[in-house]
Amino acid sequence: MQRPENTAARPTPAAPTPAPQAPAAHALAPDPRTPAVALDASAGEVLAPYLHARAGDFLRGLRRHQEAGSDGRSAEEAARALRSAARRVSATLYTFRPLLDAAWADQVRGELGWLSATLAAEHSCAARLTRLLDALHRLSGTRVPPPRGDTGTLAVGAARAGALLDRQLTLTRTRAHSTALQALGSARFHAVADAVALLAGEVPLGAAASARAAEVLVPAALDAEDRLQRAVAALPLARAAHPYNAEALGQESEGQDGPWHQVRLLLRLHRYAREVLDHRPGEPERPERTAAAGVALDRHRDAAGAASAAAAAARTPKIAPATAYALGVLHADQRHEVEAARFTFQRIWQPGAVTTAPAATPAAS
Repeated sequence: MQRPENTAARPTPAAPTPAPQAPAAHALAPDPRTPAVALDASAGEVLAPYLHARAGDFLRGLRRHQEAGSDGRSAEEAARALRSAARRVSATLYTFRPLLDAAWADQVRGELGWLSATLAAEHSCAARLTRLLDALHRLSGTRVPPPRGDTGTLAVGAARAGALLDRQLTLTRTRAHSTALQALGSARFHAVADAVALLAGEVPLGAAASARAAEVLVPAALDAEDRLQRAVAALPLARAAHPYNAEALGQESEGQDGPWHQVRLLLRLHRYAREVLDHRPGEPERPERTAAAGVALDRHRDAAGAASAAAAAARTPKIAPATAYALGVLHADQRHEVEAARFTFQRIWQPGAVTTAPAATPAAS
């Protein structure tokens, strides 16, 4: 039988020096929010296909809009798709600007913002008018919160207030429609369409886009989320934690609309940045949470805009006292809706938060 080799006195050979390797993904992006993108791919290989697809959405929406012609519903749906694609392209150019040709990205982003705002104006007027007329109809019935006065007085004023709002907002909508038609036929719009058509085939990437996605793409998306978190942290969420916040219905609440609108925009940038990347591993509930928060902030924007329109109508010279009264009731009602939307957002964003501030007395509904 062969004797076993005596290795006790033999020195252990040194381990071979490993070949240099790229840092692990967690070393590049230790943040647990890091999405499951192809971390070994270049940033351009992840970013370009997304922009190609969104540019294709834009061109399809444009073709649908041209084919819709005077068909109101089809034209509106096509315009909505066109705006959605424009917002996504514009947001992506903003968030990931360091990876692109900066001058080109700024130019295209600015023009897409102009186009999206121009197309949205008509829809916003129509939606605002519908919202206000529906609210007037509801408030002039039996569900008028005291101490807002006699229901009969409100009913009389509501009819006149509705007619006034109809005239004002219909005129604004007509002007917005004309502006949109002029824009779609302008050389400026054709230049935007040409730029997006080129984007569908080629993305003007910068030198940084050749780096690994984990090194540049993921941090840019996380920066967008951090900006959102900081903006949310600055909101008065403790006060928003109570529904029917009667104490917040005054000018102080209206002065806070701006930061809430900014959070809505930052939330959209965050959502679109995440679309560029894969879904978060192990967090399937987060996209739904973010979408629900976006819906609440959309409601907030719509109610705040409607309240402003009611206040503007109430400043119309020489209107009857009953009309002004109804518009005042309508303004207060929409500010109540603003607070309700803030409460909904707070519950979505901080579902486990417990506040110790006393709740305001609920208003009758």
